[in-house]
Amino acid sequence: MSLRIVRGWNGLAPDARGAAVALGNFDGVHQGHRQVIAAAAKAARDLGAPLGVIRFSPHPAKVLRPQTPPYLLMTPDQQARALEALGVDMLYDLPFDMDFHALSDEAFARDVLAKGLGVQHVAAGFDIRFGLDRMGDAASLQGFGQQFDFGVTIVAAVADQGEKVSSTGARAALKSGDVAEAARILGRPFAIEGVVVEGQHLGRKLGYPTANVFLHDYVRPRLGSYATRTRLPDGRVLPGVANIGENPTTGRVDARLEVWLFEFDEDIYGQTIETELVAFLRPEARFDSLQELIDQIGADAAAARRILDAG
Repeated sequence: MSLRIVRGWNGLAPDARGAAVALGNFDGVHQGHRQVIAAAAKAARDLGAPLGVIRFSPHPAKVLRPQTPPYLLMTPDQQARALEALGVDMLYDLPFDMDFHALSDEAFARDVLAKGLGVQHVAAGFDIRFGLDRMGDAASLQGFGQQFDFGVTIVAAVADQGEKVSSTGARAALKSGDVAEAARILGRPFAIEGVVVEGQHLGRKLGYPTANVFLHDYVRPRLGSYATRTRLPDGRVLPGVANIGENPTTGRVDARLEVWLFEFDEDIYGQTIETELVAFLRPEARFDSLQELIDQIGADAAAARRILDAG
């Protein structure tokens, strides 16, 4: 059964109601998130109900703190695919605006969860906060469950190798260039997905043609070079080397991903690709000449090949 995306909560069809749901933002769908979804899945099996996940669009931080630098770990499409892979039946996409923000914790539980979605069960993390000014918490959610007749499971903190698993931790790891730590938290490599756009065409002139992708709302990983694997729309996965940066040598631009796919020379402008960051190679640098830049790209490519060939 494929994932069904249900937008909003008012006037839903009967077959879009009555799920056991996981409640949260689920940016990154990391190991902690998956434990919450697993708790909702158990309730769904016990109740004979569909498995649902609730997300808010746009992310509440974008509405409440619009000046916050980009911070997301995945796009909505990446998130939907990750949830579908976990067996989620319905993704409830709830529009978040200032009116929604103004709902009290009780109004959210009564009007959105109980009346609107008709939930049978809600699973949430121990640190769940909801309602105006984050007034609701795990204890109040349990109380509202009793009041409005839906079950509640609260999932304890998830730790891996003694460290708490969190989206904040994954973002911090990426900002420091520690993609291995980010992958440990996420349970998979961090990946940037986007449409290939035309750049300065400098890479092709230098002998290293790159596919350029804007970062948009993604958290900014440490600027520099990375060993990568890129999935094309036809399913091929190709090794490569990428720079995430502002091109200080050739003229600064907004930070973007520029990936050179090894042994590949096809026109993919306008296509959507997804590039995993496998290993951090070096920080972004300014070179005194184009030849120095060319030599460094060659060295980066050789290093990336060794890492990728090793597994």
